[in-house]
Parts: sequence; structure tokens; C-alpha cells
Amino acid sequence: MSKLRLSMMVGDYEIVRALKDGSVRPKGIELVIADYPGTRVIHDRVASGEASDINEFNAGAYVVQKRRGRDDFTALPVFLHRRFRHGFAFVNRSKGIANPADLIGRRVACRTLGAAANYWIRGHLEEDFGVPHRSITWVIESEDDASRQAPAELKIERLPRGKNVEAMLLAGEVDAMIAPNVTRMIAEGDPRVGRLFPNYREIEGAFYARTGLFPIMHVTTLPSKVVAKHPWVVESLVLAFEEAKQLAYKRLANPRNVPLAWYWSYWEEERARLGPDPWEYGMSELNRRNFGTLVGWVHAQVLSGPRPGLEELFPDEAFGLELPLPRMHEIDYKF
Repeated sequence: MSKLRLSMMVGDYEIVRALKDGSVRPKGIELVIADYPGTRVIHDRVASGEASDINEFNAGAYVVQKRRGRDDFTALPVFLHRRFRHGFAFVNRSKGIANPADLIGRRVACRTLGAAANYWIRGHLEEDFGVPHRSITWVIESEDDASRQAPAELKIERLPRGKNVEAMLLAGEVDAMIAPNVTRMIAEGDPRVGRLFPNYREIEGAFYARTGLFPIMHVTTLPSKVVAKHPWVVESLVLAFEEAKQLAYKRLANPRNVPLAWYWSYWEEERARLGPDPWEYGMSELNRRNFGTLVGWVHAQVLSGPRPGLEELFPDEAFGLELPLPRMHEIDYKF
């Protein structure tokens, strides 16, 4: 019996290495690995329907597109990118912004309104620090689905083509900026720019201790017609992604494989705080609450009508999957 041939375009992560090199093969599926063009390009291609069969995609944009009625794709509960986000709010130091409340009434830049990171940052500011997202003017460099259909009362300033939000922050043309990535000005220590939360690791640790959430950024999409015709692909793919992730854990537990002096101490600290499987897949209670938090913030910030339910966003086959526990007992600790 021939295998189902599916192309795949996801990030070059350690947790998918075994799928990309063929060490793990999903049952009944022949994976064709497409070149990874970079995060921004892949999200644009998925949004326009021009990517591979299996794709990594901005989870916030996914919620918006599904609400707009796009039914040609669905999502696996395989969350390839997570990140704590308090460290990704940046301020111009000359603007006198000493705490989050100082952002009220200010102009805050972001490349696009609908990056998954931006939903989380705005949600943190609103729910935990009393800064309503509608109290800020959002200065955006590029339009996306979120900004095109955002409610009229949300204050959005659209920049002319060629303007760059990072350059504007450096020049003091905006007061602050939120971003999915560490900006060059922070990485190079530009004195004109600082973090809104200089002690972001402490704040993120407290957030996790309080909520148990390691924020989900991306989902993994595949065509709805494939799931309708071959519903078994959901389990096959999720289990394959899980196996690749467990092999990555086994490899990365060995500090010889990572060029960081105190890497093992980082590993020990993270496992002590986040447990044995911080990158958990599947629709567990914790992942439902995690993804549901993002859905709630996407809904509050840019959507109208009823809040989308998880059953509208994932196929029926994604619920109730039994995933193996992380096999940490297989790790050889003779480093």
C-alpha cells in the first residue's frame, strides 16, 4: 500500500530534527521536507494559501483566519514555538517610561498588529498591569489580517511605506515597541533603548508559577481535505512530532552537545520549574487553557462576535489523543 505523500515546512528546531533527517517517519506518510524560508516568509505563505501541506503558523493569525471563514486548513495540537513574552516590550529611555502604566496614552510601535507575541504582550499589559490595549495608539509598519479587520475604536496609526519601527524607536518618534524577536538595538546594547521589564525573567517566572502557562506562539497546520479523507493522519503526525521531540530531549540533555558553559544548570533549573515536558503537545487540560488564553486575547483585541471555541480550531481527531510520557529514564547521564 502506497504512503500518503505530504510536504512539510517548519522551523529548523531541534525538536523537529529527527523528522527532517528521516530518523522518525510518521506511520503511513511520506514526508517531503521543503526548504524553510524563515519565519516571516512562511507565515505570509501560509496566510495566502501558498505554503506546503504541513506548516508552522502564527497561532494568533490562525485564529483570525478561521474566524474569517477560512476552512481549507485546520491545526494539529503540535506547538513548535513557545516563548515567555515580558522581555519583548522595549522603550525609548528618554520618554520617562518607568512602569507599564506610563504607556497609557502613548504611541507604541509593532511591525504588525497580529504577531502571536503581540497578543500575549498586550494581554499581559492589560490583565496583569492595568494597561488597556485601547488606551494606546498602535503604530504599525505593515498591514495584516488583524489590523485590516480590527474594531474601529482601536487606535491604529499606519506608517507610510519605507518607515521602520525600530528606527523610529531609536529616534524617539514612538515611545515604545513590542516585537516577537529580540531587537538588534537590545542585542547590541544601544543606550537609547531598554526593556519595559528589566527583570523580565523574574516576572516571567512568577507568571508561570501563578498560571502554569508557557505561552504558545505557533500551531502546525494541514489541509482540511486531507483530514476529511484520511482522519488517521492527525494521530500519525502528532505521534511522529512527539517522537522527534523526545529524541531531541535525549540529545539535548547531554551538555556536551551544547556550547554553553553552564548549560546543565539551565537544564536543571528549567526542568525543576517547568516539569519534564515544557513543550507538551496534544489537547491536554493545560494546553487547552494555554491556547484558550491566546484565543481570548485575540478575540478581545481584534475580533467581533462570539469567542471562537477550541472545537472550531482543531479537528475532532485532535481531542483525546494519548501521548507517551517523556522518556527521561532513557537518558544516559554519564556526561
